[in-house]
Amino acid sequence: MCRSIHTLHNFEPPATDDEVRAAALQYVRKISGFTKPSRANEAAFEQAVDAVTTASDRLLGELVTSASPKDREREAAKARARRAQRQAA
Repeated sequence: MCRSIHTLHNFEPPATDDEVRAAALQYVRKISGFTKPSRANEAAFEQAVDAVTTASDRLLGELVTSASPKDREREAAKARARRAQRQAA
C-alpha cells in the first residue's frame, strides 16, 4: 500500500492536485487500516483525506531547495529498473 506514496517535492512539472490527493488517500488508508471505510466511518475518513491533502499542498508550497528539479520520466525509469531488479532476485 505505501509504495503508492511517492515523493512529490521538487519535480518538473510540479505534482498535480490529483497526485497530492492520491498520496493523502494512501496515507489515511495506511494509518486507519481501511482501504474502504464502513458507512459509519466514511465521513471521518473523507475529512481526514481532505485535511491531509490540504496540509500536503501547504507543505509542498512552502518547501524550498537549491537543487534543480528532478525529471519525472528519468525518475520513473530508475524506479522501473529497481522494480525489475527486485523481481529478478
